[in-house]
Amino acid sequence: MTDIDLKGRLALVSGASRGIGRALALELAKAGAHVIATARTQGALEELDDAIKAAGGTTTLVPMDLMSEDGIEQLGQIVTDRWGKLDIMIANAGALGELTPAAQVKAKTWQNVLGVNLVAPARMIR
Repeated sequence: MTDIDLKGRLALVSGASRGIGRALALELAKAGAHVIATARTQGALEELDDAIKAAGGTTTLVPMDLMSEDGIEQLGQIVTDRWGKLDIMIANAGALGELTPAAQVKAKTWQNVLGVNLVAPARMIR
């Protein structure tokens, strides 16, 4: 991916603290994009920031829980006010819930899985 020139582009990656989200954020930064990295884990975001800086990239860290009432709206306003655009959005954050028969899954678990995997990305797109 680093052979793609993304200089001057702004990318937002949710779930950027580990796994696929972390790898994508790092590669986007290596390609020249400024990465807005979101995740719930502050420490892991800071480790990502160190890796991006070591690779010559730039990032803005936004520790947040996608299930927070106002977090996505506040993030959208910050992006609008500070950059006035968003070129790339990767809604990588996800929730699996419990691996158990559906009849045994608690309502709160369903709400979290649907909220993180469906509602939050829809709100981010908006």
